[in-house]
Amino acid sequence: MFEAASLEERKRYYREEWKVDDLPEFITEELNKREFGFDHLGKGPNDRYKIFKNKDQLRKFLRYRSPFAAYCSVAFYNKPWKRGDWQKSELVFDVDAKDLPVRSCNCEGVCEICLNEALLIVKDILDTLKGDLGLKNIHVIYSGRGYHIRVLDPEIMQFDSDVRAQVLKYVSGAENPKNKYFLGPEQGQKPYELEHFTIPLGYPSVFTSRMKYVILHLTGEESIENVNPRLLKDVIKNRHLLEEDQWGLFKNKIGPIRYKKLVEGISKLNMGLIDAKVSIDLKRILRLPSSLHSKVSMRCMEVQNLEKFDPIKKAVPKFVLERKEV
Repeated sequence: MFEAASLEERKRYYREEWKVDDLPEFITEELNKREFGFDHLGKGPNDRYKIFKNKDQLRKFLRYRSPFAAYCSVAFYNKPWKRGDWQKSELVFDVDAKDLPVRSCNCEGVCEICLNEALLIVKDILDTLKGDLGLKNIHVIYSGRGYHIRVLDPEIMQFDSDVRAQVLKYVSGAENPKNKYFLGPEQGQKPYELEHFTIPLGYPSVFTSRMKYVILHLTGEESIENVNPRLLKDVIKNRHLLEEDQWGLFKNKIGPIRYKKLVEGISKLNMGLIDAKVSIDLKRILRLPSSLHSKVSMRCMEVQNLEKFDPIKKAVPKFVLERKEV
C-alpha cells in the first residue's frame, strides 16, 4: 500500500481524482501571497518561487505537470516570487510517524501502528494548544506519513523564531520542570526539598503527559541519554503503575536518583516528537493539502474529525485500491 506512485498513477490522480475544491479555505483565501514549490523527479523541491494568482491557475498546473510532490509556504509575502517582504507565518508542528523517537512497531517506513501513535501525540498537542495557550484557528493535515498542525491565530503568526522555539519546548515537553516545593522549616528544621513533584497545572502537566506517553510506548530498544539498559528494563517492568497515574509508587520502584536520570533523559527525547526545524522556520514550505504524497501513494488532506479519521480508509487514492485488485 505504501509503495511509490508511478508517473501514470500521478497523472490519473490529478486528472481524475483531485479537485481544486479539495484545497482548504485557509490555503486558498490568500493564495497569491504564498510561495509554491514542486518536486518533479522525486529528488526534493527544486522548482521553487512559483506563484498562482487564483485556484484555476494552480488547477491547470497540477493537471498538466502531475508533480511528484507539491508544496506551499507557511509564510505570506507581498512578493512571494522571491520570498520578499515577509508579512506573517503559520506556526507549524510536524509529527512524522517514521521519525518518532519511540515507536511500538519495527517498520522501516510507516505503518498503521506508528500512524496511530502519531495521531495520539497530535491529539495531546491540540489539547495543550487550545487549553493552555488558548489558540483557536488550528488546522490538522494528514501529510501522508504523519500530521501537520497548522496554527493561524493572528498573534501567533507574528512570532519570530526564538519565540516559536519556546512554544515548541512547552508543547513537546522538552524541558525538565524545575519546580521545587519546600516543607518547613518549623522550629529550626531544615527545608525539605521535593524535586520532580508534578502537579496538574500548566507546564508540569504537559511534561507529565508527554513523559507518560513515552514510558508507555517504550519497546526496550531505545537509546535514551542517562538511561542504561537495566534502568530501561525496570521502567518497562513497572510502567503499569502509570496507567492509573500512580507516579509516587512508580518513582519508589525506580528509585529517586534513577528516576531523576529518567526525567532528564525523556525531557531531551521529547524534542524528537516534533520536527523542530519546521516549527521555527518562518519560510518553510509544507506539502500542499489535497496533493499526492508520491513516496507512499497517500493523499495529503485536511482532517475534519480526528476521532473518526482513519488514513487507510480516507487517504488512499483509487489507483492504490486497484493495485491491490491486480
